[in-house]
Amino acid sequence: MRGYDDLVGRIFTIITPAVLLLLLLAATALTAALWYWYPAWIPRRMPRLRFPRLRLPRLRLPRLRRRRRTRRDAAAPPARATTTTTATVAPVTAGGSLADRLAAEGRYAEAIRERLRDTVADLTRAGLVDPEPGTTAAELAHQAGTGRPAVGPALTGATGLFSEIWYGHRPAGPPEDERMRHLTAEVRDGLGGPR
Repeated sequence: MRGYDDLVGRIFTIITPAVLLLLLLAATALTAALWYWYPAWIPRRMPRLRFPRLRLPRLRLPRLRRRRRTRRDAAAPPARATTTTTATVAPVTAGGSLADRLAAEGRYAEAIRERLRDTVADLTRAGLVDPEPGTTAAELAHQAGTGRPAVGPALTGATGLFSEIWYGHRPAGPPEDERMRHLTAEVRDGLGGPR
């Protein structure tokens, strides 16, 4: 304890307590500012160190050529003859077909995100929300719920499910996709639009 008292006494003989307090406040403010703007002051790429290149003789080795397998090759449905005409095909919106296609491929989290995107597009067309960059799903649900209370509970459930899966990293499966399908259908019914 005596060593600590001696250290504090030496510091106060060199620096007055008022100046020491000012330095501590400045250090705290600097730490708080760096903590607040954390990602901005870290460089995106570390600088590359440049070393002189050694010139070595290049050896020619035979390359094995391998055909890369793409996702389409892996998940391609079996080919079948299609005899449908354009009159028998039901018109489907591009967003709905994309969400259904993603769900059919087993990409349920992406299908849920696409269903919510379609719903937000419908809400925008109805004039209930004005999505701006950076608007969260919960803010959109609140904005639409105040404009039309009939869509509030279903939209809150849909945005909650979306947030659990995308931000909570909860695995998505067919039950979650079916629940999202029902919630977005309820929102569309509240808007009076097509399913």
